[in-house]
Amino acid sequence: MAEADEACDVLVAGSGSAGLAAALRTSAAGLSTIIVERAGLIGGTTAISGAAIWIPANHHAAVAGLADDRERALTYIRAVAPEGWRETEDALWRSFVDEAPNMLAFLEKETPLRFSLIKEADPYLEKTGAVRMGRMLSPRILRRKLAGPYARILQPPSLPHVFTFQEMLELDPFHHPVEAAFKRLPQLFWRWLTGGRGMGTALVTGLLRGCLDHGCRVALETRAIAPIVETGRVRGLVVEAEGRKRNILARKGVVLATGGFEWDAEWREKHFPGHCDFLGSPSRNDGDTHRIAVEAGAELAHMDQANITGGLPLDGSRRPFGISSFFHQEPNAIVVNRHGRRFVNEYRFNLGEVIDEREPSTGQPAHLPAWLVSDQAFLENLPVVRHFAARNPGWTRKAQTIAALAEATRLPADELARTIERFNASCASGVDEQFHRENMASVATKARPGKSRLSPIQKAPFIAIPFNRTIVSTKGGPRTDAGGRVLRPAGSLVEGLYCAGAAMANPFGTWAVGAGTTLGPNMTWGYICANSIIFAND
Repeated sequence: MAEADEACDVLVAGSGSAGLAAALRTSAAGLSTIIVERAGLIGGTTAISGAAIWIPANHHAAVAGLADDRERALTYIRAVAPEGWRETEDALWRSFVDEAPNMLAFLEKETPLRFSLIKEADPYLEKTGAVRMGRMLSPRILRRKLAGPYARILQPPSLPHVFTFQEMLELDPFHHPVEAAFKRLPQLFWRWLTGGRGMGTALVTGLLRGCLDHGCRVALETRAIAPIVETGRVRGLVVEAEGRKRNILARKGVVLATGGFEWDAEWREKHFPGHCDFLGSPSRNDGDTHRIAVEAGAELAHMDQANITGGLPLDGSRRPFGISSFFHQEPNAIVVNRHGRRFVNEYRFNLGEVIDEREPSTGQPAHLPAWLVSDQAFLENLPVVRHFAARNPGWTRKAQTIAALAEATRLPADELARTIERFNASCASGVDEQFHRENMASVATKARPGKSRLSPIQKAPFIAIPFNRTIVSTKGGPRTDAGGRVLRPAGSLVEGLYCAGAAMANPFGTWAVGAGTTLGPNMTWGYICANSIIFAND
């Protein structure tokens, strides 16, 4: 038996939402729990995020009198899912809808977190089981000091989390930063004075506070590097800190929740060949979970799935790190493929699915490199994008004519001109004959019926911005059963090993059922893994 440098009941690798939710649940049940975090910061990609969560049949919706239930939610997920997913993921979907409401109630009972409903509909309202409101929530403001000794070492967001997600939708600081700040000036000043923050900072603060209150120990700058396997069961992890390897044994289970593998260049090129603009996660997300799980005997699945959006560059020194953004959803912007043609409704909810489409015969990207094409009015209407463009010379291409823009982007000039001419004709008629985007709403930009989604591209200089993949997190990893237990290729269990969040073979891949389909399920899978450990050892 491996010699233990330290021992606990449950060992959790990763301090994002999935790992913290798992640690909170096991520690609240009285199990000694250690969280190991590779970085000197806590929170991972969660702390950077807007922290919208998609939780069906939750108690906030019930209190508001909004009709929903687990079967309705499962029906909706099945209706939205791509062909073929139900065969492998249905049991996991059911586990998610069964436990997500319980997870949310548990968080509000055991932490200072309080969530509010967001007045947004499911994006596929035409699908059976969709609801107009009630499944999307986000945390209220929390003071960072609740994180105790860790308050100053939370993973910092790319943009300050001084607003809540609800306020971001209502005030739209992306388009109107000065006006938004003025409308909330007293609240913003108080938050600055007291350390109050929203979105991902609030979510990590609340989860961490609950973990600390229940006696979790957090080991920072401690990287999980290998499983400890004895008689076919994972007994703990080999970790490395300050250049020294140590064995931490876990009597009841190990939960892997270290995020995706997007920062491993070799794996990213293998599973996401071709153009990638930015990565929207901390650079430590380079596949620790995946290597540990494979060494323990696990099967990997969904390795070509990821949370894919558009992105903004922070600055040249931090590339390829960038900010996930929906800046493409502007009335005078179109996205074109390498042939200079539109290939997607720019207001489509799961745009990342189409951006990442592959050629069946080669597996290579079908559309990339892609470009967002617009005109000077685009930058005038988006001061945030204008700011990042000014900080990153060369990110945007500008030209006084469409022909010159085509030359700058190496797009076919005649085809690009025809594409823009056709789009402008659609703007004049009010009907997008290709994709009918005039009928689309958008959760991400709070576009509403009645607000124009069609405005011509005509004000020189014309602009083009690279619009390839921005990967927020990959969503492939160890395949699990409905209890979060890691599986071998033949379907048997890797005893003692559990996986949650972006690190797992996520049952929601590149496609999503609503805003918050990453963090809501991630926390729920952490909670599910913890329940499996708790009840397996009762």
